[in-house]
Amino acid sequence: MTSDSFVPLPGSERTALPVAADAGPVDGAQRVEITLIIRRRAALPRELVEGPATLTRDQLAEQHGIDPADLQSLRTVLAARGLQITETDTGARRVKVAGSLAELSATFGADLRLVRSPHPVPGQPPAVHRYREGALRVPAELDGVVLAVLGLDDRPQARPQFRPAPSAGARTEAGPAAAPAAVQTSYTPPEVAAFYQFPVGTDGTDQTIAIIELGGGFGTSDLDAYFAGLSLPVPQVTAVGVDGAANQPGQDPSGADGEVLLDIEVAGAVAPGAAQVVYFAPNTDQGFVDAVSTAVHASPTPAAISISWGQSEDSWTAQARSALDAAIADGAALGVTVCAAAGDNGSSDGQSDGASHADFPASSPHALACGGTSLQGDPATGVISSETVWNDGPGQGATGGGVSDTFAVPAWQAPAGVPVRAGAGGGPGRGVPDVAGCADPATGYQVLVDGQSMVVGGTSAVAPLWAALVSRLAQSTGKPFGLLQPLLYTGVTAGQSPPGFRDITSGSNGAYAAGPGWDACTGLGSPDGTALLGVVTGGQPG
Repeated sequence: MTSDSFVPLPGSERTALPVAADAGPVDGAQRVEITLIIRRRAALPRELVEGPATLTRDQLAEQHGIDPADLQSLRTVLAARGLQITETDTGARRVKVAGSLAELSATFGADLRLVRSPHPVPGQPPAVHRYREGALRVPAELDGVVLAVLGLDDRPQARPQFRPAPSAGARTEAGPAAAPAAVQTSYTPPEVAAFYQFPVGTDGTDQTIAIIELGGGFGTSDLDAYFAGLSLPVPQVTAVGVDGAANQPGQDPSGADGEVLLDIEVAGAVAPGAAQVVYFAPNTDQGFVDAVSTAVHASPTPAAISISWGQSEDSWTAQARSALDAAIADGAALGVTVCAAAGDNGSSDGQSDGASHADFPASSPHALACGGTSLQGDPATGVISSETVWNDGPGQGATGGGVSDTFAVPAWQAPAGVPVRAGAGGGPGRGVPDVAGCADPATGYQVLVDGQSMVVGGTSAVAPLWAALVSRLAQSTGKPFGLLQPLLYTGVTAGQSPPGFRDITSGSNGAYAAGPGWDACTGLGSPDGTALLGVVTGGQPG
């Protein structure tokens, strides 16, 4: 027999969507599977998250995973309510629970209904999804044990941070009346890597890059043709389905397929020796958390994870933000560097309230936030002639960046001079981004999507670019890095150009302007890969 006493679940509150049309009741008999996040048996020490020491997966599970007593309590309470535990991941602290919507709603206090609301992915029709408002609850016996309940409300959570150029073609000069984002010049990913002096003699061999996708897919014919065109071997690419999702190319080059192929082709062309594992998950907060957790705790442990999906911090529940941030922190402790796109909608992050917003998960202090630049250079010589903040004007795209209103300034970032958040009531917070790279569609990447040659930009391209660089640095040094920022920010002071970077000092993303040293447009700057190898090895050659 179980108690009928319940307690509120902190951070589970959902406010009303501004545009949500009723689409009818849910089917209470429908059987679904949700994800519970369980507390750690012991806190994860900051020195393990910030490195350089790392843990094995077994050590993380044994020392900081689910306490067996908590798991037994969970089994007892849920079984008494007719719910079934279908999967347990002790290290990731995730428990999958299945039951009817009626049983799940009664246990966790969710008043669910179906609504139709705008989809966050551009070009997608409105989504019909389960919807709730207010807070969830948990049985009193599980107070403090269950930290998050994900999957009851299955609204689309994130958008891809990529932008196809309005016109295609390689190195064709745009006329004076061309739109701001029209292709002016474009590059292959290896040409971009050469501009950034990625360390010679490295290609990511013996490393693994994980890529998170919330839709779309890829076909082997695209990969075969693309890499043959670059005279490169086709990298080993494996698709893994999470929460029922799968690799499903939709023949839509400007949609999610464009994101998937951009990520694979940039990472594979820059680090062709690295194996890639692409995790496909539903575009929900549950799917996002489960995909990142699965990738972080995979075997072999990836050197880097590339995340090109995100959404404004205030579009997440606190419980989902905390769960995803904790999964990324697990990655840091295991030696995984998680690279996340900073957004393509300037300092507003696409919100219409007139305020400045940072994009999450890039704003997680445990993620390497990747901003965007506009890059002009000569591929024949590998010499950059100009690099500025990517900002193509209203509606055309600009690099995300700003100051988090959720996460505090990390100790390693404090000396960099992060300003208070722009706008009324602005306060201190984690500064975004940390690093940058070529992202302007007008100076974009040549890719092949669903058989179509395209030029694509966006900070989506910068996340796999940096993931590939991390894999090459790890190959050279023979060790993983985990949270890279403590190394990158070492000795950094406000207004001073950091070693290992090209300091971007011209341009703005709206509320924030570039300048010497760290800024909320391009972070520390774009990479000088060879110099960075010296930075991460303490000045010693790899």
